[in-house]
Amino acid sequence: MLIFLIGFMGSGKTTLGRPLASRLGYDFVDLDKAIEAGEGLTIGEIFATRGEERFRELERVYLQEILANKRDTVISTGGGTPCFSGNMEAMNAGGVTVYLKLAPAMLAGRLAAAKVCRPLLAGKSPEELLQYVSDTLAVREAYYEQANVVVANPSRDVGRLVDFLKPYLIHF
Repeated sequence: MLIFLIGFMGSGKTTLGRPLASRLGYDFVDLDKAIEAGEGLTIGEIFATRGEERFRELERVYLQEILANKRDTVISTGGGTPCFSGNMEAMNAGGVTVYLKLAPAMLAGRLAAAKVCRPLLAGKSPEELLQYVSDTLAVREAYYEQANVVVANPSRDVGRLVDFLKPYLIHF
C-alpha cells in the first residue's frame, strides 16, 4: 500500500509522514529528499541551474519509481507535486492520497518561523507571506481536493491520524 501525503508546504507532510510510516510498519520517502539524493543537488540548486520545468520532470520520474516499487510506503510529496504532469491522477491510481488541509493563516504562521529554510519565502513580510500562501493555495486547491482522504486541521498526534485513516486503508 502506498500512502501519499499531499498539501501545501508547512502542512505537516514530513512531520507526520515519518511517524505514520513507523506506526504502520511502512517505509518512508520524502520525495524532495529522494530527488536531492539522486541528483546530488538541493531542490533550490535544481531550480536555479536547471529550471522549474526540469525539476518537474525529475519529480515525475522519481514519483513513477515509487509507484513501480509497490512496497508499503508513506510518501511525503512536495507541495506542487500533485499539480503537474498528471501526478495527482497517478497517485490516486497507485495508492491512497491524503490531503493535509490547513487554512492559509495557519500555514503562513507555521512557515514564518521556517522561511529561512525555504528560498521562495525569504524576505517576505508577514502580510506578503500570507498573500503568497493564499494565492498559491487558491491555485493548488483544485488538485489537493482530488485526494481520496481530506484531513482538515490535522493534529500532530500520529495516533489520531492512524485511527482516522484506518477505515480508508481497509478499502484500498
